[in-house]
Amino acid sequence: MSTDLARQRCFNHAHREAAARCPACRRHYCRECVVEHESRLLCAACVAAEAAREELRTKRHGWPGAVAGALLGLVLAWGFFFLIGWGLLSLPSPTHAADVWSERFGND
Repeated sequence: MSTDLARQRCFNHAHREAAARCPACRRHYCRECVVEHESRLLCAACVAAEAAREELRTKRHGWPGAVAGALLGLVLAWGFFFLIGWGLLSLPSPTHAADVWSERFGND
């Protein structure tokens, strides 16, 4: 790979000297045509393609994934409050009596 970058011209601007080579499409571009994306210099077309792929990955599960996430959240919340209630019910009975609190804190 003995291409001299100084001799290359921008793919979009033939009168400009190339400053970088896009690793995705392997074309040469000037400084105005490349953008740093995830620590790589990419051309605008490759950045747009990467963004479209990322959007497709996030939309892949759609509404079934959202429903599953909501149900999981409800189950976790129910389990949390169930354990709190179970812990409160396991306290000894005298703790729940009103006279224990009035004796301790002097409330009549």
